Amino acid sequence: MNYLGSKVRLSGFIYQEIKKSVKEQLTNLSFCDLFAGTGTVGNLFHTKVKSVLYNDREYYSYIINKAFHSSISEHAYISMLHNLNELEEVEGFIFEEYSQSGSSGRLYFNAVNGKKIDAIRIYIEQLFLSSKIDKEFYFLLLATLLVAADKVANTASVYCAYLKKLKKTALNDLKMLPILRAIEPFNHKVYKAESNDLIKRIDGDILYLDPPYIGREYSSYYHLLNTIAIYDTELKPQGKTGLRPYNTSSFCLKRSAEDSLFELLRNAQFKYIFLSYNNEGFIKPSRIAEMMSSLGEYACSSVKYPKFKSCKTNSKQYTEEYLHCLIKD
Repeated sequence: MNYLGSKVRLSGFIYQEIKKSVKEQLTNLSFCDLFAGTGTVGNLFHTKVKSVLYNDREYYSYIINKAFHSSISEHAYISMLHNLNELEEVEGFIFEEYSQSGSSGRLYFNAVNGKKIDAIRIYIEQLFLSSKIDKEFYFLLLATLLVAADKVANTASVYCAYLKKLKKTALNDLKMLPILRAIEPFNHKVYKAESNDLIKRIDGDILYLDPPYIGREYSSYYHLLNTIAIYDTELKPQGKTGLRPYNTSSFCLKRSAEDSLFELLRNAQFKYIFLSYNNEGFIKPSRIAEMMSSLGEYACSSVKYPKFKSCKTNSKQYTEEYLHCLIKD
């Protein structure tokens, strides 16, 4: 999926720095990805450590990370995807509120894809409620739908706005195709909780933190993925972009970001703590260094990479990503 802040391009850097900083055999250690998003970093480490804990407060993230570890057989999965792709279209909630020709005028999907999303989402729910699929299969199918919908969404990678005209990829037909999954069963847990609450109830060896660093609120940037996943058709989408109600993260507010981070670090019952935070964030590197140094041994490394752009431009801009390391006393 196209995901703002994804660490795919930085995964090699992150892995090498963590491996270098941790003076123990990784296979003997647990790993926690506390702001997991689409699970890029947790997935990277799942074959390298003894267990992985994923957490994110967004429901779409919870579904995607649960689905990655699904053990549903490939035959049953492929067969079900074929059936879902053959469903007749339905003029339902997504069509009316978020699609071309729908009553709202919001152009997130073309008309056909909006109706396909409705048909597939309704059918998945019916399968689960009638006990024809279990919760594990349910999450796998929902995650597959989210990925499929994202590929044909008429956006510039985020859902805080839609494009005025249908772009080329938004004209493609939505297809339910197999998503990437773990090759073998693995010891893992997936949570959907506020990070500063969950941190008081868990412990482990390696903690990786990738919190929001400016006012980009993922609940609004990816609201439509939550809406498709939850499918609460009684929802009254708000405003031109059809937002759903949400609570702003304390990490997305300049007045509270620093206090929230220090509280998190102080309460973390992990020996090794790594924080990804770039040079555009609310909290300056020097302040992070002060906070971490007060709690144990501190080190920092950084790398520059091309800045995320929601639209193509000729100008090249770069972001510097810091990986702060704390070995707690």
